[in-house]
Amino acid sequence: EEVEARKQKSGSVVELTDSNFKKLVLDSDEMWLVEFFAPWCGHCKNLEPHWKSAASELSGKVKLGAVDATVYPDLAQKYGVQGYPTIKHFPSGVKKGGPQEYDGGRTKDDIVAWAMERAELNIPPPEVLQILGETQMKDLCEGKPLCVISFLPHIYDCQADCRKGYLKTLTAMGHKFKKQGWGWLWSEATAQPELETALDVGGFGYPAMVVLSAKKMKYSMLTGSFGKDGIHEFLRDLSYGKGANECGAGCEPGTEKDAEFIPEEEIDLSDVELEPLDDKDEL
Repeated sequence: EEVEARKQKSGSVVELTDSNFKKLVLDSDEMWLVEFFAPWCGHCKNLEPHWKSAASELSGKVKLGAVDATVYPDLAQKYGVQGYPTIKHFPSGVKKGGPQEYDGGRTKDDIVAWAMERAELNIPPPEVLQILGETQMKDLCEGKPLCVISFLPHIYDCQADCRKGYLKTLTAMGHKFKKQGWGWLWSEATAQPELETALDVGGFGYPAMVVLSAKKMKYSMLTGSFGKDGIHEFLRDLSYGKGANECGAGCEPGTEKDAEFIPEEEIDLSDVELEPLDDKDEL
């Protein structure tokens, strides 16, 4: 067991064998990239440092393993390995079919980029959860780059079908922006008065949306339409770093300014410039 633990050390390449391949790879819900190599292979030796570095960078997201095909030829034959190194991709979730061929480059950056592109396709969409209390909201937003909080009309003003429509829109937007890793929450109008006061919600009516950075205690308010197009434009601008000084309650329309454009893949979304909470440290 101690040897097995060392083989599976987080951030390291996992040594795969006949005896552990099924348990670690096939029975796992995680995504795997598995290299089949031979010790005498020059290209394998060149790949090794890149493979190790990629395993470290992908720790917690994608598993990287290695099979010595000269020691475990049956595994290599089972997966159609004809040359070295050969890399196979085992997608996350249930491993129903066979693996896919890795067709990316052989540098650390190539491997990481290829793996992350496929991993993002398999990210489950976030749940849009109802806020039932202050502690729950803090727990749900902690560790998230940003939290998207919607305030929907009271059930008396917006019956079941109306509310379902809003939640359907939020779910669709959550799916579209799922790779951002944001939290998605909603509350019924006036159900969380302290939160609404802290975020200046309610002055423009309902529905309303605020994007909150719990880490920095800053926020940005949706001023466009609460529909797919309006929400998409608002969140897209935040994704591209254009969320600075969005006009919320108490600011003069026309005074807002956009942050400098930054490509989506380069921005730390927790650092988007949002409106400060103005001494309202506790929600």
